[in-house]
Amino acid sequence: MGKFKITKSEIEGVFTVEPTVFGDERGYFMETYNENDFKEEGIDLTFVQDNQSKSSKGVLRGLHFQYTQPQGKLVRVIKGEVFDVGVDLRKESKTYGKWIGEILSEENKKQLFIPKGFAHGFLVLSDEAEFVYKCTDFYNGEDEGGIQWNDPDIGIEWPLGDLTEDDILLSEKDQQWKPMKETETERLDNMLVFENEAYEKGYNYVCGVDEAGRGPLCGPVVAAAVILPKDAHIEG
Repeated sequence: MGKFKITKSEIEGVFTVEPTVFGDERGYFMETYNENDFKEEGIDLTFVQDNQSKSSKGVLRGLHFQYTQPQGKLVRVIKGEVFDVGVDLRKESKTYGKWIGEILSEENKKQLFIPKGFAHGFLVLSDEAEFVYKCTDFYNGEDEGGIQWNDPDIGIEWPLGDLTEDDILLSEKDQQWKPMKETETERLDNMLVFENEAYEKGYNYVCGVDEAGRGPLCGPVVAAAVILPKDAHIEG
């Protein structure tokens, strides 16, 4: 009997993972990851970083991605319940700009595998939730980008339940993300890190284009650096 039921989704590369749970009067045991079993299902990856977060109801984290160090993520919930979402940013993909979502909870013990090239986020539905995930690359804050959580062009159907949009709790950083059509999701070849200038001028959000007119590339100023093309014209 296989230890996992791994199901392909309608978006290529995204899988739901359901473990086999062995339970008795003492409790239960399950494997949450097994390299050999995953390889048999075509998920042949090396995970290099594990993360865990705790959040209260209404917290929404996302939608995040990394430019040059894209992360594949295997995500699950060990307490509470969340709605987990991936948005396809692979421009060559037939599902570019499409989203997929899954309820993950301590009860259903489901996992969602989201490959590289996706923006990722989740909304906490229970009073609190503990969320854990494995990553195929390391987190790099200077490499991070994001997309507005309620971008109307993407149209994610967040299951708000008794929540309203005003109840959604976002970090300061996540409040600044723009819609996908205003966000460059791939770095141009000649991009550099422009340190200090935008930060010192007090800009919250900047856009720029390079000498060839490519862009715009936009992003929030969340630290003393912002990613822009070389020779971009900075505007507040």
